Amino acid sequence: MATSESAAQRARWAVSAWFFLNGATLANLVPHFPEIKAELGLSNASYGLAISASALGSVVVGLSAGWFVQRFGSARTAAYAMVLSSAAAALAALAPTGLLFAAALFALGATDAITDVGQNAHGLRVQRRLGRSIINSFHAMWSVGAVAGGLVAAGALALDVPRAWHLGVIAVVIAVAGVLSLRLALPGADGDDLAEHHGAARADHWSRPRIVLVVAALVVIAIAGALTEDAGSTWAAVYLSTELGAATTVAAWGYIALLAAQTLGRFAGDKLIDRFGQRFVTQAGGLLIAAGLGAALLFPTIPVTIAGFALAGLGCATLIPTAMHEADAIPGLRPGTGLTIVSWLLRIGFLASPPVVGLIADASAIRTGLGIVPVAGVLVIVLALALPRRPAQG
Repeated sequence: MATSESAAQRARWAVSAWFFLNGATLANLVPHFPEIKAELGLSNASYGLAISASALGSVVVGLSAGWFVQRFGSARTAAYAMVLSSAAAALAALAPTGLLFAAALFALGATDAITDVGQNAHGLRVQRRLGRSIINSFHAMWSVGAVAGGLVAAGALALDVPRAWHLGVIAVVIAVAGVLSLRLALPGADGDDLAEHHGAARADHWSRPRIVLVVAALVVIAIAGALTEDAGSTWAAVYLSTELGAATTVAAWGYIALLAAQTLGRFAGDKLIDRFGQRFVTQAGGLLIAAGLGAALLFPTIPVTIAGFALAGLGCATLIPTAMHEADAIPGLRPGTGLTIVSWLLRIGFLASPPVVGLIADASAIRTGLGIVPVAGVLVIVLALALPRRPAQG
């Protein structure tokens, strides 16, 4: 037992490293986008299409992630796809034309989708071994990696480090660290511990209609988390500055508040889930989203809005990890299948969210467009009834 525990703890370090590195990959590239746009002479429309290639790549290739997990194992899938992601980010930084820039971003999105499923699948293996919830801490490490990557990129820009050197070195560091972490990963096939955890008898009680309904509920819960994240990253600063008159430095705090609260919520989420169960924590998250953004839109002042985004960030913290956990644990599905489906449809949500809010905003106002977020919070409260009451221990 002690040997199994120590192996799981070592694997936990590996998965934490993958999430951190995955968060840092794109974050090192994004701050270079303005200069890339200028150097390539891209119009706003061309630039927008190029950026959307990443999301398109993740949607087109994302469904293949389950096959890679089943064929090569979750650990190797995560590590080697990460090598390709870091290389794609470096190629995007060096692309001599807008078309090649978009092609590199397409490859980045595609390999990132595979990395995402691999690292989540292995993280859930570790969680089942340890017998307690830890998946949220992995997603928190992604947030930490994204912040760290952004800071490194900002430092490189401030020091006038050539873009090729910056992204080239980062690509090598991420690739080497990701592959070396394989030494700490769990051995064996991904399906072994899943079968042990659930037992063969339980799988017989899951009919196809039930599987479809549960997966649909999990997808909506995950997309609600994506909508909330996008509300902060895409619209918070714009809404605060254009409709509430906040200064640029103040407007940035809408997203900062959401991201900070989300990160804290993910670090605390595992203990809360072990104590109160996934259903309660998820419903509480939906309530925080509905109440936070609802109050921000009903009382459109700068302090209330920033506080509302913070509450929403806290509320959405565990939604995507919870949906992925339950999808991976559905009896009757092959290892990685449920996780792949939810991850793929979630990325469609990320792809569709900005234009949906934008269309509503163009027809009315950003404030009206953001109204879909509290509605999503209410849906989470209802659909969380599909989750088990018990604490999530694997």
